[in-house]
Amino acid sequence: MFIYNVKISGTKLFKIIFVFIIAFVITLCGIVSYKVYKATLASGTDYKVQELTELNNKNYANVLKMVHEDVDTYVGQKIKYSGFVYRVYDLENNQFVLARNMIISSDLQTVVVGFLCQYDDAIKLKDYTWVEIEGKIEKCLYHGKDMPILKITSIKEIQKPEDELVSPPDENYIPTSAIL
Repeated sequence: MFIYNVKISGTKLFKIIFVFIIAFVITLCGIVSYKVYKATLASGTDYKVQELTELNNKNYANVLKMVHEDVDTYVGQKIKYSGFVYRVYDLENNQFVLARNMIISSDLQTVVVGFLCQYDDAIKLKDYTWVEIEGKIEKCLYHGKDMPILKITSIKEIQKPEDELVSPPDENYIPTSAIL
């Protein structure tokens, strides 16, 4: 019969427990990071994963910002949303901005934001008419800069919604009125 006498001092025991705790924490952090990463990919934060992205008052400005910042990533993506027909002086007859008013201050000041759209019968649409569209994002040049343009595949006139204002994008949004 063998008898082992194991003598562990308090400092050795502390070191062993400390090493096990550190190893456990590192393993746990790795597992959590992996799950968060996988959940982020599956959550829809990458709007390109979806077949058709429907915009609403909460995600409208975030999607608009993301697409404008990285047009190439979103080319071919289909989106659906509603807004009013808005024109500026330098658009072609088959173009308009499908716009929404975005809140920029606590006293409800707004600015017009939206996607440039291309539609063969755009000239027939009256300004400030509310429509719901489905379209595919493509890239075009506007004043020498790459910009997304929605090629409209379906369009229908709708009633003005009760909640027509959209929220500004997340993060550190700086309204242009504060810069001017």
